[in-house]
Amino acid sequence: MNKTSRYLEPLIRESTPSIIADKIRDAIGHGDIPAGAQLYEADLARTLGVSRGPLREGLQRLTQEGLLTSVRNRGVFVIEMTPDNVRDMYLLRSAIERAALGLLLKRDPSGARDRLTDICIEMEKAHDVPARSEVDIAFHEELVALSGSERLRRVHRTMITETRMCIHALAESYALSDDRVAEHQAIADAIAKADPDDADRLMVEHMDDALARLMPAE
Repeated sequence: MNKTSRYLEPLIRESTPSIIADKIRDAIGHGDIPAGAQLYEADLARTLGVSRGPLREGLQRLTQEGLLTSVRNRGVFVIEMTPDNVRDMYLLRSAIERAALGLLLKRDPSGARDRLTDICIEMEKAHDVPARSEVDIAFHEELVALSGSERLRRVHRTMITETRMCIHALAESYALSDDRVAEHQAIADAIAKADPDDADRLMVEHMDDALARLMPAE
């Protein structure tokens, strides 16, 4: 882990385990720290400009989230996104986003549709895979945020990091996918109609399609 990372920059304000965890999570999600990499406390502390104490707490948080794994007598490693891990992640991510759908339909379906449609417009304007993938992710982050559940949002953040790991690991197969703007817009339209059954069906189909695109051919 010697290359320069735009996510692992020295902290400007007072460091806390939460801020440290956020920075390392972002670096993992965007591929600056690859899946399976070993994390060395001394290197990270020097890169982030923090002491070992809060760094260790930050790493413990990410271990509890499931992004890191601690191997006795060996150290701390970023998890590998194996086929089984990808399937398991999408199982939980689908449950989270379907629950978020149910909640936001009770809040402000029309307002949610407007905000999600704005993101779909941004997605249509993105002309390369990395940019479109980030807007795709932003759609789902906004959808969960609109549910008003902080707990769903907190757990979803880990799932999104793992999704980014999948995209980086399987960029070629992901790049072969068709335009996904219509899928997202259909979900936004179903929300606007306050149609929970249709919105849920579209979300399930969308998640199944995303999983199929990210999984290597078997």
